[in-house]
Amino acid sequence: MDAPDATTSAPVTAALAGHEHRPVTGRESTMQAIVQDRYGSADVLELADIDQPVPAGNEVLMQVQAAGVYRGDWHVMTGLPYLIRVVVQPALGLRKPKTPVLGMDVAGRVEAVGSEVTRFRPGDEVFGWCDGSFAEYASAPEDQLAAKPANLSFEQAAAVPISGFAALQALRDVGEIQAGQKVLVIGAAGAVGSFGVQLAKAFGAQVTGVASTTQAGLVRSTGADEVIDYTRADVTGGSRHWDLIIDTAGRRPLSQLRRALTPKGTLVIVGGEGGGRWMGGFLRNLRAPVLSRFAGQRLRMLASRENQEDLQTLGELLEAGKLTPRIGRTYPLGEVRGHAGARSRQHSRQDRHHRLRRRPLRKPRSPVSGATWEWAGRPFQHGLRRRGRGRTAVPRPAADDLVQAEVPPVVVRLELGTAALHQPGMDLPDPDERQLPVR
Repeated sequence: MDAPDATTSAPVTAALAGHEHRPVTGRESTMQAIVQDRYGSADVLELADIDQPVPAGNEVLMQVQAAGVYRGDWHVMTGLPYLIRVVVQPALGLRKPKTPVLGMDVAGRVEAVGSEVTRFRPGDEVFGWCDGSFAEYASAPEDQLAAKPANLSFEQAAAVPISGFAALQALRDVGEIQAGQKVLVIGAAGAVGSFGVQLAKAFGAQVTGVASTTQAGLVRSTGADEVIDYTRADVTGGSRHWDLIIDTAGRRPLSQLRRALTPKGTLVIVGGEGGGRWMGGFLRNLRAPVLSRFAGQRLRMLASRENQEDLQTLGELLEAGKLTPRIGRTYPLGEVRGHAGARSRQHSRQDRHHRLRRRPLRKPRSPVSGATWEWAGRPFQHGLRRRGRGRTAVPRPAADDLVQAEVPPVVVRLELGTAALHQPGMDLPDPDERQLPVR
């Protein structure tokens, strides 16, 4: 039977696991979605009833079962740094978002298809990327979707696309990984980092992951040959060297990272966090290829691109068991705003720590009281303090102790009004908790 045309008024019936058959017509109906009409904090997000999308000729309409939330969604929500409003055009507007519904990663069941779609039919289970996955229904061109691997749940499938693209392209395309190489993954407990460890092992490399004490076990479970606790050891000290470094943390200076590379090694920077409101952490990314011209080492930034070929590659690796996403907690769709608020507060804490690390050590105005900073959620005093008749200098902690090495993207699941949160390595606290754990 030919694929039904979603633009007609004839009902299209899709088989939904765990739910009754629901007829869908080409006429628009309403659905619930997380929307925003301006940039800002989580306060700009609203759970609203909006028109259900109607797929065009080459598009597929999905009933969303799972939708990924990753670090990039925070940037889209806030429009920060301002540079992304220009770089990510036309998806983002200069003054307000052009796409009102958040979310890109998606997994779901096909509800209806356009007249030009040949690869999918109603009832098929798919995963991929789209505009506006934080909703009960979403549509996407068929070349942005692939069949969901049978051995994966919807939640696991939704955890893959954007982070998987970044990890795969960083290693294979930019890093030009070779079997037998020594690879260092900084931020190995994050979503991109955990995929990076698994993919590097699949390419035959010897992999070292960098993570915090509490996440070392998680990184080992992904297949890392060795795990370095960044709170106890400085991987950029120069005592050890790697052929390829994948830095997903976006914090360490290039001079430090170069010390950990072999003379002909390659550094790949994934993302850019911290920095100011205009450039964010991307200034370091832009400096890398310029500095690389004057050094024997290859310093590169990743600009990942979503594409059907790589989505198929990820699907094959998932089916073969060489790539395994991990799922954390679940949230109702209505609590996505609260979760986004928790992520915003976490971002603020990390930026505050980043500014603290870069601030030079100064003598405080009062040598008696010293200057008090917050470090890893605890008060920290530095400077000169009076001790008896003399003065004692209290040093700052090492720079790496203030670096937040893993900021994993979150992966959310939406199933008829519920959402699931995927966050390798750490469960976020309830959104109303004031104190967030610092990893």
